[in-house]
Amino acid sequence: MARLATILARGGSKGVPGKNVRMIAGAPLIAHSVRHAVEAGLFDAIAVSSDADDILEAGRAAGATHLVERPAQMATDEAGKLPAIRHCVAEVEALVGATFATITDLQPTSPTRLADDIRGAVDMQARLGVSNVISGSEAKSSPYFNLVEERADGSVGLSKAPAGDVVRRQDAPRCFDLNGSIYVWRRDALMEGEGLWFADTHLYEMPPERSVDIDTELDFRFADFLMSQAGG
Repeated sequence: MARLATILARGGSKGVPGKNVRMIAGAPLIAHSVRHAVEAGLFDAIAVSSDADDILEAGRAAGATHLVERPAQMATDEAGKLPAIRHCVAEVEALVGATFATITDLQPTSPTRLADDIRGAVDMQARLGVSNVISGSEAKSSPYFNLVEERADGSVGLSKAPAGDVVRRQDAPRCFDLNGSIYVWRRDALMEGEGLWFADTHLYEMPPERSVDIDTELDFRFADFLMSQAGG
């Protein structure tokens, strides 16, 4: 089996209650990520993992090939995502009786991405053979130019000292905000690694309008607006 797509969605949400099954652009939020995975046309299996039955059902209706019940201890506010992804991978591999070469995790709260973004990130990982590829968009602020941090005495200074004089943001090294939308892992890096970052981690760049991460009611309204302008 070559490729598995995972989509993990908890039932609890404090910022936007019930957001993963809330309707946006004519479908439950999670359905858009399942649709993106289907439209990408790359995956041998598409799995939705959740602790909530309504989310699993929405994933099934949208085209997921496998539904994985997420253990309660992996669905708390304090639980990390990597163990839940590994659990999902192990469960699907046990069901299909095979292991996958790569795993692509799609964040369910990123409905403005396109299937082309998934294809681009997966292609980058395959072409370079790197441990993983993460997605992001160019940062509005630069730690070399206009992003400051507070010191112990209350004063502020640049977060990162530039190698030389930087009089324009464009002169500083390019920096990116991780948008959380797409993570592509080589299986061994995901299942045996110790975290997200590796010496060969690469970034797949996406534009800001396709990098919305719904964490607040304002995010939800903004994503809905963008999708309505683009025809969903």
